[in-house]
Order: sequence, then structure tokens, then C-alpha cells
Amino acid sequence: MIEFLISMGVVALAEIGDKTQLLALVLAARFRKTWPIVLGILCATVVNHGLAGAVGTLAAWLIDAGVLRWLLGLSFLAMAVWVLVPDRIDGEEADAVTRHGVFVTTFVSFFLAEMGDKTQIATVALAAQYKAPLLVVAGTTLGMLIADVPAVFVGGKLGEKLPLKVIRIVAALLFAVLGVATLFVATTG
Repeated sequence: MIEFLISMGVVALAEIGDKTQLLALVLAARFRKTWPIVLGILCATVVNHGLAGAVGTLAAWLIDAGVLRWLLGLSFLAMAVWVLVPDRIDGEEADAVTRHGVFVTTFVSFFLAEMGDKTQIATVALAAQYKAPLLVVAGTTLGMLIADVPAVFVGGKLGEKLPLKVIRIVAALLFAVLGVATLFVATTG
């Protein structure tokens, strides 16, 4: 259960101010159809993070445990630094209008926006760390929803009221603690 809770908390914090949260705001403002957007976010996240969880599990299986701990520790520390960098939404992502409807637009936009994003990489690392991909993917998916669904409901006003800098610092500290703890285990066995 700790795998689920840590995965949820880390991703929920890391997602605040992330480009996918900004994408949720843009889609909500543009389409004004809450539930298809929420469903699109959920489905895209399950697929994307499910793949990331599988990659993390495969890495844990293929890579020597000692080497994997070092790689994970260093990746968590890199995530701590990366989460401090504010995200911006690209113009192309903001202009994602298609003939296929709100759900498909949201699904495709979110899936592509998450490719290589810090929450996807965190999912890979967490799945490799805990070797519990279902709990990790469930946690990271819920973390995404915790951060992105309010953005859909509240729209543009949400971004004005959250102290994004403080939230980024807290998320960075969580990643740093995970990194240091993992490296400590790697050095002490």
C-alpha cells in the first residue's frame, strides 16, 4: 500500500503546474465539456503510465539490483531538479482541435504530452523501485487525476491561486528524499 500512496503523492505534487495540467485548463476553457475531458485524461494516463510501469518492471528484472538502485537513486535526484523547472504548454498542444471530439482530442493530447514527461519517468522509476507495477500505476494515475481534474472543473482561475513555486519545492524535496534513501540502500546493501 505504501507503493500506491508514495506514487500518488509524488505525482500529484509533481503535476501541479505541469504542462498536462495546463493542457487540462486549455481544454476545459475551449470545449467546456467536463466529463469527456476527465475521461480522456483518465484513459490516456492509464495507458501511458501502464506502459511506463511495464518498462520499470522490465528494468527491475533485467538490470542487476545494485546497479538498478544506483540508477534509481540518481534518477530520483534528477527528478528533484527537473520538477523545479516550470512547465509551459506548447502552442501546438494548446491548439489541439480535431474533428474527432473532445474525448479523443483529450486522450491523444494527454497521451502525447506525457511521453517523456517527468510523471511518466517517475512512474518508470517507482515501478522499478517497488516492483509493484499495478499499485504504482494506480497511484500515479490517481495522482494525475488529483492534480488535473480540479483544473478541468475550476478552469483558468485555479492557476492564479496556487503557490506553484512552493508546490514545486515540496515535490522536489520528495524526489530528493526518495533519491537519497535509494542511494543509501545502494551503498549499505
